Amino acid sequence: MASNVSRVKKTILTLFQASVTLVILFFVFRDPTKRAAMVHDIRNADPMWLVAGFVAYGLVELVCALRWYLLLRVQGINLSPIRMGMLMLIGVFFNYLIPGGAGGDVVKIFYLLKETPGKSSAAVLSVLVDRLIGLMGLVVMSAVLIMTRWSWITSTPQTSKAVWATLIILGSAVSGVMFTIIVGKYNLIHKLPAKMPGRDRLAEIALAYNLFGRQWGSTLAALFLSLVAHVGYFAVFYCPALSFHASKVTIPSFVEFCAIMPVVNTIASMPISIGGVGVREGLFQVFLGQLCGVSDHVAVVMSSVGYLLTMAWGLVGAVIYAFYRPSEHAAMSEMNREVAGMEHQVAEEEIALETADSEEK
Repeated sequence: MASNVSRVKKTILTLFQASVTLVILFFVFRDPTKRAAMVHDIRNADPMWLVAGFVAYGLVELVCALRWYLLLRVQGINLSPIRMGMLMLIGVFFNYLIPGGAGGDVVKIFYLLKETPGKSSAAVLSVLVDRLIGLMGLVVMSAVLIMTRWSWITSTPQTSKAVWATLIILGSAVSGVMFTIIVGKYNLIHKLPAKMPGRDRLAEIALAYNLFGRQWGSTLAALFLSLVAHVGYFAVFYCPALSFHASKVTIPSFVEFCAIMPVVNTIASMPISIGGVGVREGLFQVFLGQLCGVSDHVAVVMSSVGYLLTMAWGLVGAVIYAFYRPSEHAAMSEMNREVAGMEHQVAEEEIALETADSEEK
């Protein structure tokens, strides 16, 4: 019964996201003059810069694979860099294939469990910690870039509202993580109601802190790699702008663009549209147009082409998936069940440890 309710909720959310995506795209692309200008921009773009953008995203995934590799090494899991890279790209493929962006994590955990028998807890938690460190990297970068460009980036009512929304979203996320760590540190999770929503996730984060939190060297190295990955991701969307240099269109400086991107990425990552499509284009128009004097058609092309460059690596991941341990391929529903069961088991391990510790005291 619970699984049916969950399925219905996911279906409703997907339909909502699809509707929002279509509505926003309609308003973004409805002007025939803008569409004609976009086609002109693309036809006159320097293909070498588009290739550079494609390569840049490949390097981003390589850096992320290295970050994940470091986290696994902390727990004694030695997976070859090639297999790590393959799992990363398979995850990219499923992120695009399944609305919501969580499909990639499920698939990575599922295949990592197959690669690391006997180390299920570390394998499951490595993906969670990888996500958390990526979030911390975005928080650090957002704080530095937004604060140093505060007057400029909040100089219009629309951009100011978006910046404040970003700070609230990121602040809430950090507060949630800190709350979980504190609750876990003082062994309070086992006192939470068994049916409390999110209890398993709280227990996972607490256990992740216990396993990874004391490895400061590796954690700081992973955080640094997150910063590098974020800058590389920004560059993927900046390369289409550089491809227009022959057309002499107005484009922002890379520093300006980097100050804008954390806001765009944060809001676009909210479950408003599918993959942030539409939301991202709208934000590009607002920020690049109002702050940098960039034409709407150029802003939309930068966003759309940048997104397509990342999606191209999803197609590479699809090819890898087709040849990756075909005997282990499973339906997504089966992967979800196995990963959810393992995550629940990991959470129960942490709760059992807390309970035993409390009884001893």
